[in-house]
Amino acid sequence: MISQEIIDLYDEYTHQPLSRHEFLQRLAQIAGGAAAAALLLPLLEPRYIPLAPTDSDKIFTEYGHYTGVNGQMQAYIARPKAKKAYPTVIVIHENRGLTPHIEDVARRVAQAGFLAVAPNALSPLGTQPADEDEARQLFTTLAAEDNLQNFLRAFDYIATRKDSNQSIGCVGFCWGGLMANTLATKVPTLKAAIGFYGRQPALEAVPNIRAAIQLHYASLDTRVNEGAAAYEEALKAAHIEHEIYWYENAQHAFHNDTSVARYDASAAQLAWQRSIAFFQKHL
Repeated sequence: MISQEIIDLYDEYTHQPLSRHEFLQRLAQIAGGAAAAALLLPLLEPRYIPLAPTDSDKIFTEYGHYTGVNGQMQAYIARPKAKKAYPTVIVIHENRGLTPHIEDVARRVAQAGFLAVAPNALSPLGTQPADEDEARQLFTTLAAEDNLQNFLRAFDYIATRKDSNQSIGCVGFCWGGLMANTLATKVPTLKAAIGFYGRQPALEAVPNIRAAIQLHYASLDTRVNEGAAAYEEALKAAHIEHEIYWYENAQHAFHNDTSVARYDASAAQLAWQRSIAFFQKHL
């Protein structure tokens, strides 16, 4: 079993300005040497396995494009194959762009009967690096306000799609969890927002929320959890409909099944069941 100290170090590496060289040095110190660190790396870093086209006879996928504030935005689209208008879910990735994992999440949304739209924040840079270190580094070059505006423009893009019935929700993971929370404070027509282990929005903006909110927190995710209590109090004070779930002994990114060390199958499955039920209720 990988120690919590190592998990916390990897979390610091993926979310703070910590170079790979420093990360590997500290990992080697904790693990007891470079050889031991090399054995741990495959358990910590994502493993994207090419997936068979699940329900390919039932799911339609494509890449859509719309104009962002600083360039063209690309979005992965997934929906049931039947041509009609569906309730729509914006799927918001982590801090490394539109990875195969997030595309898989979009397909899961489609399998549940929704239109999934998953924009790529890295689109204006013209690249989606397969290397996660490079993708994370590119993320640091993006302006926060540009990111917000580009995701707000996703609503305009959805308005042009005949396969959306304009009943819209969103779900985000980590960086995307914060974006989902923030969109809820900015878009009064948003009906449901779900955040997986994401930071909280500006508390003074919480009264602006009109969407129903569902939050999933991992008990061992101390970095994100620091703001959870204050957010819950703000939601209560503003009389915002909300559900908050805590997953004991779960790590940050517990829903990401490409991460051997942090994925928690039981927590992930339960959280996803709750998410789909929430969208079915509100969309």
